[in-house]
Amino acid sequence: MDKSSDENSLVPRYLQEIDLAGEYKEFISTLPLEKGWLTTPYHQYQGCWIGTTTLQNVLSCQQHFQALDTDILLVTPPKSGTTWLKALTFALLNRNKYPNIHLNHPLLSSNPHDLVPFFEHDLYINKDILPNLNSLSHPRLFCTHLPYDLLPKSVKESRCKIVYLCRDPKDTFVSFWYFINKLRPQSMEKLTLDQLFESFCRGASPFGPFWEHILGYWKESLMERSNKFIMFLRYEEMKMIPDFYLKKLAEFMECPFSKEEESRGMVVDILNLCSFEKLSELEVNKIGKAASGVENKYFFRRGQVGDWKNLLTTEMVEQLNTIIEKELVKHGLSF
Repeated sequence: MDKSSDENSLVPRYLQEIDLAGEYKEFISTLPLEKGWLTTPYHQYQGCWIGTTTLQNVLSCQQHFQALDTDILLVTPPKSGTTWLKALTFALLNRNKYPNIHLNHPLLSSNPHDLVPFFEHDLYINKDILPNLNSLSHPRLFCTHLPYDLLPKSVKESRCKIVYLCRDPKDTFVSFWYFINKLRPQSMEKLTLDQLFESFCRGASPFGPFWEHILGYWKESLMERSNKFIMFLRYEEMKMIPDFYLKKLAEFMECPFSKEEESRGMVVDILNLCSFEKLSELEVNKIGKAASGVENKYFFRRGQVGDWKNLLTTEMVEQLNTIIEKELVKHGLSF
């Protein structure tokens, strides 16, 4: 095995270089190319930067996924609270199935990423075999990092609900930097903060540009035809008053808490079960691996708001704030 093959085998499956299916290979080869942060390059597809392997999965998902009106789709930019959102929504939807939240709950023995599948990382990953979704319980719960414009047509034409969670891009970037360097094999040098920062600010990051990702769902959530089906959330606000947003989330997902549930502490119980402190201390999240091949412990670093203050220089903060002001604030969106 040569060095490149060895490095490829050590990174998560969805970030590995693979042989593309014939139906996608020629098309992908025509797209603009950017050096990736791991082993696979990024391709610019409809304005979005996506790794080669993931892009093949995205194309398959766009072609084959058929949404149901009862589906619930979780959407986040990468490193924006995805693990927490998966845990919360899974616990909400399944609280009647697992009434004793302290005993034998799936979140106690499985990572949230194994309970709520990604379109592009878990489902449409085999060019020869499409996922069988018929056995999933309803409402079906999925997750994706795709920008709004890249969602399967059937999603946008259905009445399925979309929960979108974003985060201050400064914290997103810092989380990205730590996460990517954890995934890089020892044979590969760690990426410096400056190396990632330059491409992040150009928009050449996974599923970037970050401002286009956020803005797409923000604008759509304000449209009269869509505001009943898209819930737009900010990570910082959810961390500040989590009980309020958990109840709002339950209402949006059409599984509101009853007065009896609230009186016996169900809201607090779910928040505690899904907290960073609880999940990060579970054995499965210390030594296990997600189906994608990522070690579960890598999904839990700090989970704090404002961690960027410990790492970014004044110049970096000013540059990101300028992008946020230019691209987001003028549309009424701030962090």
